[in-house]
Amino acid sequence: MTGPDATIATDYDYQTYDPTIEKTISLRQATFDRDLGRLHAWLASDHVKPYWELDLPLPAFCDRLTGKLADGHLTPYIGCLDHVPMSYWECYWAAEDDVANHYDAEPTDQGVHLLIGPEEYLGQGYAVPLMRAVVGIQFRHPETDCVVAEPDARNERVIHVFEQCGFEPRREFRFDEAEKDAVLMVCERERFETDVLVDATAAPRTGADDRSEVSPDD
Repeated sequence: MTGPDATIATDYDYQTYDPTIEKTISLRQATFDRDLGRLHAWLASDHVKPYWELDLPLPAFCDRLTGKLADGHLTPYIGCLDHVPMSYWECYWAAEDDVANHYDAEPTDQGVHLLIGPEEYLGQGYAVPLMRAVVGIQFRHPETDCVVAEPDARNERVIHVFEQCGFEPRREFRFDEAEKDAVLMVCERERFETDVLVDATAAPRTGADDRSEVSPDD
C-alpha cells in the first residue's frame, strides 16, 4: 500500500505493491524522447478525447508536450502496472495553476489530473489503487494538507473514483481557462490517512467485475 513499505526503485520515482489488485504500481517522470509516441496515441483515444481535448497533429502535440515538461508548477508522470506503462498523471501546485482563480488555494495545496491510456486497462478496478498511490505521493510533502481536482462535470466515472479516494465535491463551476464545466473536489490529509488508507488495507480485492472505474480521464 501507499505507506512505509513503498520504495523508490532505480527506474522510478515511486514504487509499491498493492495487494488489493495484486500488482506493483510504479511511477516515473515522463520524458519527451521516451513518452511522446505513447502519449500522442493515448490522448487520441476515443475515451480520452472528450475530456482532455489534446487530439492534435504530431507537430502541435510536440509543442504542447514540450511546454508541459518545462512547466515548473507541474510534474507529468507515467504510471505503470507491473512495469507496463498504462496511465498518465499530472501533479501540480494548485496555487500556481488556473484553478486558484476559483478557490482560495494555500501555497502547499497540490492538484492532480489523470488518464488511463490502453483500453484493456479500463474497467478492471485499477483506477482507485492508482489514485490512492498518487495522492499518497503528494501527501509525502510534509506541508501539503490538501489535494484538489477539477474533473469535467460530465465525467461521472472519474468523479466516483475521486470520491472513493477521499475527495469531496465542493461545487460545480465554469472553468473558463480549461474550457469546461468542472467540479471542485478536495481531499484533506486527515481523511485520506485515517479513512482511505485504513479502508484500503482492510478491504478485499473486489475483482475485475467492478465496473465503477471505467475510463478515468480528467
